[in-house]
Amino acid sequence: MQNITLTGNKVTLRSRTPEDTPVLYNLVYEQDNPEWKQYDAPYFPLQSVTYEVFAIQWDRDFETDSFPTDLLIEANGKTIGIVTFYWEHEPSRWLEAGIIIYDSAHWSGGYGTEALTLWITCLFRQLDIARVGITTWSGNPRMMRCAEKVGLQLEGRMRKCRYYDGVYYDSIRMGVLREEWEHLHGHSSTQ
Repeated sequence: MQNITLTGNKVTLRSRTPEDTPVLYNLVYEQDNPEWKQYDAPYFPLQSVTYEVFAIQWDRDFETDSFPTDLLIEANGKTIGIVTFYWEHEPSRWLEAGIIIYDSAHWSGGYGTEALTLWITCLFRQLDIARVGITTWSGNPRMMRCAEKVGLQLEGRMRKCRYYDGVYYDSIRMGVLREEWEHLHGHSSTQ
């Protein structure tokens, strides 16, 4: 896997190493009902797995030289979250990004905004894509605000398609085009 480090004022994004696997496992599974999961698609239950299964899934990425699909988010030398991307449809270059800040002490402090900005800039620089999108739900207003702050626009709202805890929520699609990103952030992100 390519080794990448991106540094901002509040956060550093960096490639995972095998030594990070237990740290990431603890962030995800150390609590029975983690607070972060209330916002990260809680309608999909968090399926607990053993450390061994987790390590096999996550350490598989180290066997490739391709661009990493995730980077750790660190603040003051401590891992607080992760940024990710996946191909919704790779042949048409439809890419979706994501971010999770596991440590609630780092919510609403600009850490996610900076991390998402660094990540989207990196994606545009490294990949031949015209757009970066995110998918969230109306029960996660922090994610919608974060995406809007960095320049993503509302592109779609599927109304009342997420039923959770007795309430209907909307599915939210937001995105930004390469030329919009370059205009907003004052630099070229071409390869």
